[in-house]
Amino acid sequence: MTRLGTAFRRAAAAAVCLIAAASVQAPAQAKAEPKAPREFTDLRSVAPTVLHDIRYTGPHNFVGVPVDGYRQPLCILTRPAAQALARAQRTLLRQGYSLKVYDCYRPQRAVDHFVEWAEDLADERMKAEFYPRVEKSRLFADGYIAEKSGHSRGSTVDLTLVRLPAAPTRPYVPGEPLAACHAPQADRFPDNSVDMGTGYDCFDTLSHTDDPRITGVQRANRQLLKGVLAAEGFVNLPEEWWHFTYRPEVFPQTFFDFPVAERSLRGHGG
Repeated sequence: MTRLGTAFRRAAAAAVCLIAAASVQAPAQAKAEPKAPREFTDLRSVAPTVLHDIRYTGPHNFVGVPVDGYRQPLCILTRPAAQALARAQRTLLRQGYSLKVYDCYRPQRAVDHFVEWAEDLADERMKAEFYPRVEKSRLFADGYIAEKSGHSRGSTVDLTLVRLPAAPTRPYVPGEPLAACHAPQADRFPDNSVDMGTGYDCFDTLSHTDDPRITGVQRANRQLLKGVLAAEGFVNLPEEWWHFTYRPEVFPQTFFDFPVAERSLRGHGG
């Protein structure tokens, strides 16, 4: 074979190798996390004095573990809802109170986590605190768990009132003895909230905002929270004294799934 022929065969073989290498699929790239639309903001940038106790970031909640999608203890909301909370906070500060948020925007993946947990009837590690009088098999039928949540639209917030100066609260220790959320305030898990008649996320009819068994100071506290927020455009969910939605909603039909994290808001400029 001539030198020219050998060179030609080598070039052809190299070309085949390049084609074969190109045909091999590259490793799958990690899927990029969704970002929040520009209409969302961190509540701290709008109302820095509002207290935070973001329960789903840690284990002190009805699931008993950090919830999917909660990367940092942030309150992310649509900007109009955050601005309305800032106005409500100013009103309450003049009366010696502060708002405290438990949950704000909630990713769809967190809602899916709740659904998966509710379907696992064997997991009742937090029943004694959060749903002591409700069978777990009834959580869907009774409306405590659903496949969609208004929180995922970004204008709904769970919150309470704290009398100032705010008293410190001890952290929850996983595995510690649990106290029923419907018990008297002195017997419930310590929370620096004023007495609202039940703890937060209490799956019980006592959590209904206008339940007639809630009287006196407890009723007055609920009505103060409801009245101040209603004046700024928030509508209460009658079954949960802590649950309010700002209206009109910016995204009334959209359920988002970006994580609760600062990076979800990156580039917004606050």
